[in-house]
Amino acid sequence: MSTVTTKDGVEIFYKDWGPRDAQPIVFHHGWPLSADDWDAQLLYFLDKGYRVVAHDRRGHGRSTQVGDGHDMDHYAADAAAVTEHLDLRNAVHIGHSTGGGEATRYVARHGQPQGRVAKLVLIGAVPPIMLRTEANPGGLPIEVFDGFRSQLAAGRAQFYLDIASGPFYGYNRPGATPSPGVIQNWWRQGMIGGAKAQYDGIKAFSETDFTEDLKAIDVPTLVVHGDDDQIVPIADSALLSVKLLKQGRLKVYETFPHGLCTTHPDVVNPDLLAFIKG
Repeated sequence: MSTVTTKDGVEIFYKDWGPRDAQPIVFHHGWPLSADDWDAQLLYFLDKGYRVVAHDRRGHGRSTQVGDGHDMDHYAADAAAVTEHLDLRNAVHIGHSTGGGEATRYVARHGQPQGRVAKLVLIGAVPPIMLRTEANPGGLPIEVFDGFRSQLAAGRAQFYLDIASGPFYGYNRPGATPSPGVIQNWWRQGMIGGAKAQYDGIKAFSETDFTEDLKAIDVPTLVVHGDDDQIVPIADSALLSVKLLKQGRLKVYETFPHGLCTTHPDVVNPDLLAFIKG
């Protein structure tokens, strides 16, 4: 397996496909998944001639199941370790959900100052902040995330099955046709990762404030969201993030769920390509 070792000794697994002289696209996956969640995008952009890179977050997938460092600062630093190891420049970074937070912090603190980043895409992403606070009254109450933690600790196998077969892909909506393969693949990715990393990751994706990161980003950024996202509600995420970005543009898909890159790649992928080439 291809891995890079971080400064604190964590092995980060990554995929690196395509011509080395082609423009790289770096994918940051959501919680509690792995780089495999990007299959539909990796193959699509590889076929278009791009170099595609995707890594497993620390504690997730095939990366080391360490017990600490499960916060956005470490996530961003780990992403930087991958991009520096591969010497990626002029890259487009695409982050989904928690990976959108990771990509936001990476671009603001690591990639942008070094000229490594050309563009950014945030899909169903958690910024600016998910948690309800005095400064963010539209956020979700802490009880929601405490519930995630208690369900994960009580039995993450069933918890993950419930998420994948319900709100993540909108399979709980009237008329939806659940895909057993999609559900099983989501469950597989979640169960490969470590419970400790995924438990701590709930705090990372829900309580991290990306406001200053978004303000600092000065590359063209596409903010993509489904208006029926039941995991990261659009009103307190995409609609706020785009206002904080210097070069942000918003793309909203009616009725699309949180996992829109898997449910609607035929729609999402060409739109991403148009943004990258534009």
